[in-house]
Amino acid sequence: MATKLPKTDVVIIGLGWAGSIIANELADEGLNIVGIERGPWRDTARDFNVATITDELRYVQREELMLRTRQNTCTMRNNPSQTALPMRSWGSFHPGNGTGGAGNHWAGITFRFQPEEFRLRSHLTERYGANAISSDLSLQDWGMDWDEIEKHYMQFERVAGTSGKAGVLNGVKQAGGNQFEGSRSGEYPTPPMKQPYGPTLFAEAARNMGYNAFAVPSSLVSEAYTNPYGVTMGPCTFCGYCTNYGCANYSKASAITTVLPALMRKPNFTAHTSSEVLQVLTDSTGKKATGVTFIDSSGDEWEQPADLVIVAAYTFENVRLMLLSNIGKAYDPVTNTGTTGRNYAYQTANGVTLFFDDKNFNPFIGAGAVGMGIDDFNNDNFDHSGLGFFGGGSIRVTPIGAAPINSRPVPPGTPKWGSDWKKATVKNYLSTMSIGCEASSYTQRTNYLSLDPNYKDPHGRPLLRITFDFPENDLRMAQYCTGKVAEIAKTMNPRQIVSKPTSGHWNSVPYQSSHVCGGFVMGADPSNSSVNKHLQVWDVPNLFVVGASAFPQNPGYNPTGTVGALAFKAAHDIRQYYLKRPGEMITA
Repeated sequence: MATKLPKTDVVIIGLGWAGSIIANELADEGLNIVGIERGPWRDTARDFNVATITDELRYVQREELMLRTRQNTCTMRNNPSQTALPMRSWGSFHPGNGTGGAGNHWAGITFRFQPEEFRLRSHLTERYGANAISSDLSLQDWGMDWDEIEKHYMQFERVAGTSGKAGVLNGVKQAGGNQFEGSRSGEYPTPPMKQPYGPTLFAEAARNMGYNAFAVPSSLVSEAYTNPYGVTMGPCTFCGYCTNYGCANYSKASAITTVLPALMRKPNFTAHTSSEVLQVLTDSTGKKATGVTFIDSSGDEWEQPADLVIVAAYTFENVRLMLLSNIGKAYDPVTNTGTTGRNYAYQTANGVTLFFDDKNFNPFIGAGAVGMGIDDFNNDNFDHSGLGFFGGGSIRVTPIGAAPINSRPVPPGTPKWGSDWKKATVKNYLSTMSIGCEASSYTQRTNYLSLDPNYKDPHGRPLLRITFDFPENDLRMAQYCTGKVAEIAKTMNPRQIVSKPTSGHWNSVPYQSSHVCGGFVMGADPSNSSVNKHLQVWDVPNLFVVGASAFPQNPGYNPTGTVGALAFKAAHDIRQYYLKRPGEMITA
């Protein structure tokens, strides 16, 4: 039996990027906020001390910052005819654990989605015709346009101190920036990061082929920066311990380095950490959220009543909580009805490795989001007529730092161990570089999230079941885009080129990306979306679900910048519309 706590104005589930941003914004509105975080409290000085953070065994092999699978895991299968099996260790993706969430160990790459992506189905229909989109794909518009989200991208970048160079500023193209981006209302808060040899070499080759190369936008700040909350960050030192690690230098933006230091000082904010939310509670009508129940580290169960409930966890937990709480109708791929779990998307990761004899890239110098890229073959930036697919990828060289356990690049055919492997490691370590292509994931009817009928978590609740495989559309796109990467690589005259496009079935074992999206998507029609453009749940107006779970499909970009923008948008709309007139905000 849960012990009932005093009622609060707002309860927020998850204190990563989205939850922390919304909590801070609503605390400034004068509301009393309770935040509930499944993992521990994280602090840079204690958890990411400069003397201990450079531990590859701890943070990469043993996944120190990831959710423990014994706490909660997922089951996976490729299609509905299969029986899903549980993931016993994280491979394909890395859910975060603790305040800051996956933002603690992210790379920091901070793209904005392009304006066309927010009305993707309409855009493709207008350009290619009503019958151009395969019936296998369940693409849809987001229910909002660029003008509604751009200012919130700007808010997130100012909080994160994002480094970069505008490509289109107030409608005017700018030299040195990404010419394909949507029009920006202001420059990046800090200038682009200085570039190592590999990205510089790639950018030169791309420009020689007529492509538009630009510095990858990075929330690893390039210079000392104080954000609008009064929190100061230090410049990145290219230490090479970034992706999968916390940042000891206060250089990589995360909730714990940019938002929580300000939020935790506010008297109207309370946090419960190491506490797992079990369910979102509703009244007898199912049309009003009344609070949540959660269990703490001692095993005690609590009920937290609230006027406003905001779910802002990782994609998987957002969707699972909605299914466990009977919010919306569970998606059925056979009848194509229901929306909770619908339109699950991932990311299509491709790459080309270049082996040289005459180069020294000093690969141990790196950062999660330093690099150069091109967008010429991303999204719909090129003509797809007759290609047999839609979508594309962000092509870039981003050297994250070649740590000694995992970074042993050797050509195919090299023995896995022994003296020949050691010789190949010595020969290739300094002189190898990779060009990545992080590409779109377009939703299809049989890719969805549901509750598993066979496996349960330690609290007796069904695990989340992932049903996913790469659509034929995405496999064709991967082959095409990786071929374009190989063309650039060839002009750089390496000894050997090895292409690795996405192919075959999705396999959960190797790491690919943590960019899991969809399952509780936003839109303008409650028949194919779970939340409206304000991130407000249809028919439960005092419940908001915020995060990458809202993406109807995933374009060829990293999702975090858009997650942050959606968090600011939801907070803005709650403050400007909902609090003034609680209820549905459909027409606002």
